[in-house]
Amino acid sequence: MSGREWDLPGPFVHRVAASTDDIDIFGHANNAAYLRWADETAWAHWESCGFTRQDCLDEDRGMAIMRTEADYLGHCRDGEALDCAVWIARSDGRLRAERWYQFRRAGSSETVFRAVTRLVCFQLSTGRPARMTGPFATHYAPPRPVLAAAADALMTKLKR
Repeated sequence: MSGREWDLPGPFVHRVAASTDDIDIFGHANNAAYLRWADETAWAHWESCGFTRQDCLDEDRGMAIMRTEADYLGHCRDGEALDCAVWIARSDGRLRAERWYQFRRAGSSETVFRAVTRLVCFQLSTGRPARMTGPFATHYAPPRPVLAAAADALMTKLKR
């Protein structure tokens, strides 16, 4: 893999920049900032597909994070920009999905963060798991076979 490629094919990429409020006593972005950037990137991805937050209310659906696995691989300092990639790497197309993230320093191939969030679709009005509808079924559709295979290969590689 060349240094300019992402972990998986076809990412959605959203740029963020660390601000003074993100920096902790150790002089780098606090781990909570990375999770906030992941959430911001997920919403940007959703909106880039033509969906709105109002669609969630209209469909009475949301995606709840059931589990997050995160690897902090480098530091980000005040003013530094990160390119935040996200993929819907796994999905059953009905109830469960996984978002995979990779953050790199802008203009570099240095990965500073990776994460996987395991999601379940739920009905906003009841808080109970519920089948994906409309925009959710489209956005969280099962990934193309090439992406699914690349995700499986990456998971095997990272577990070594």
